Amino acid sequence: MTLDMFSLDGKVAIVTGASSGLGVAFARGCAEAGADVVLGARRVDRLKDTAALVEAAGRRALAVETDVADPASCENVVALAMEEFGHVDVLINNAGIGTAVPATRETPEQFRGVIDVNLNGCYWMAQACGRVMGEGSSIINISSVLGLTTAGLPQAAYAASKAGLIGLTRDLAQQWMGRKGIRVNAIAPGFFTSEMTDQYPPGYLEGQQQRIPAGRKGDPRELAATAVFLASPAAGYITGQTLPVDGGMTIA
Repeated sequence: MTLDMFSLDGKVAIVTGASSGLGVAFARGCAEAGADVVLGARRVDRLKDTAALVEAAGRRALAVETDVADPASCENVVALAMEEFGHVDVLINNAGIGTAVPATRETPEQFRGVIDVNLNGCYWMAQACGRVMGEGSSIINISSVLGLTTAGLPQAAYAASKAGLIGLTRDLAQQWMGRKGIRVNAIAPGFFTSEMTDQYPPGYLEGQQQRIPAGRKGDPRELAATAVFLASPAAGYITGQTLPVDGGMTIA
């Protein structure tokens, strides 16, 4: 049956940045599609609420304190996932941070801090998972439309990290699809309510909405459903791609 191809039954998914916002939506979506979920975040105390959502969907949850900027921490969460479940089939590289600092005032520490989490951290997580994943596994990197366009805020570090992630996605897909059978794709979300958007200046989102043909912000469930699709056998012939989920913002 066609609908069966969208199932994640029997799969184990790792979701980073799972303590809040879109990470919670990704974790819940994977669980509702049938996967057990390993939840990674620096704020491990906040993972209990996400774990409860996974368990309410009838799946198992494992919460692990994870700092993706630390390669050893990435290796640890994958090792614990293997110890608990025996395999890892899906990685959703969602952990990320952002700044809005004018380029002439941004310090090296600020710039490097964003790159270290958003780009380097995704690489360390993909690297750790790529060592244990089997054929048919899927890595989904959460990029951004700001890796493809601009949006009126000074976000050089964030935009650079998200554009870099698109290039990383292509290269890992080329390396791993034929040799390992691991698909690697990226999602470029537009504007979705999250902790990051809560930090935007008053009226900013409303001002950007006129650029969106759909005329609204995205629903996190729509983003989670896209991730489930890319993680599932339904997307078995898709790799190395970046899929904007932006209400048409990048075509406007």
